[in-house]
Amino acid sequence: MRYFKSFLLVFLVFISLNLYAQSKYAVSINYTPVLNTSDFESVFGGKTGKKVKLDDQGLIREMEFIAMPNTVFDILETIPKEDYNIYKVTTNDYQYNGDFYIDSRFVRVDDSRLEDRWKIIPTKEEVIKNMNALDGYPYMWGGNAADGISDMLTYYKPAGDIDEATKTNWTMKGVDCSGLIYQSTGGATPRNTSTLCIYGTGIDIENLTADEISNKLQPLDIIVWSGHVIIVLDDKTVIESTPAEGVHKSDLLSRLNSVMNERRAVNDWAATSGKRFVVRRWMQ
Repeated sequence: MRYFKSFLLVFLVFISLNLYAQSKYAVSINYTPVLNTSDFESVFGGKTGKKVKLDDQGLIREMEFIAMPNTVFDILETIPKEDYNIYKVTTNDYQYNGDFYIDSRFVRVDDSRLEDRWKIIPTKEEVIKNMNALDGYPYMWGGNAADGISDMLTYYKPAGDIDEATKTNWTMKGVDCSGLIYQSTGGATPRNTSTLCIYGTGIDIENLTADEISNKLQPLDIIVWSGHVIIVLDDKTVIESTPAEGVHKSDLLSRLNSVMNERRAVNDWAATSGKRFVVRRWMQ
C-alpha cells in the first residue's frame, strides 16, 4: 500500500508538471475578434467564400466581443489550421459562460502569464467625447471596434468582390449597445448588459414618473436591462446603439417614456424579476 501511494504521488506530480509545461498564454497584438465557434471560416466566407454568416435579424451571432490590444488569454486548446491556429481561450476581460475562440494571427503566445491589461476609465469629458464621435456608426452585434478590423479581409480573404454591406460585416465595423460604452472607456467597463445591470451604484427610481426619473439623471448614467443599455449624455439627450438605427441620439424624456411603456422602473435588478429596468451611476 505504501508503494502504491508513492507511485500515485509521483504519477500526479508528473501529470501536474506536464500540464504546467503545456500551459500557454496569448496577448492580443491589436483588436482581436472573439467568437463562440472555432470555425471562423464558416462565418467569414462560408461555402461560397463571399458571404458572412448572418441570422434572420442580420446579426453575426457567433461574435462575442472584440478584445482590446494587450488583452491576456489563457489558451485551453489549440486547433491547428493550415498556416495558423485557432485557440480556445478564457480571459479575465470576458468572464461569461461559453466556449470562446481566437485566431492565432491576432496574438503573440508566451509560456508565462503576463499581467492583465490596465483598465483606467477616462474622464467624464473624454468618455462623452468618445461617444459623440461614434454617433452614426452602424450597429454590430458583439462589436466594440467601430472602425472595424481590416485584417479580417487579409486573413479571411473573400473569394471575389463583395459589396459594402458585406464588407462592413466582414470587418465587424460598428458597435452594439454595451460596446458603445466599452469602446468609449477603452474597455474599462463591463462588456455585457447582464453585468452593467449591477455595475456602479443604483439610483432609486421605483414608483417614480418619467419626469421625476429624468430629473435625477446625470451625464453617463445608464438606463439598462439585460439586453439593452441607453446612456445619458446630458439633461436632454441620450445615446444608444440599436440594430434598426445604429448609434444615434434621442430626447431623454421621450426615450424614457417609451421604455416605461414596456418596462417598470426598479431599484434593484437582482432582487426583482419580469420586464424591468434600472438606472446605474458608474461615473461621478
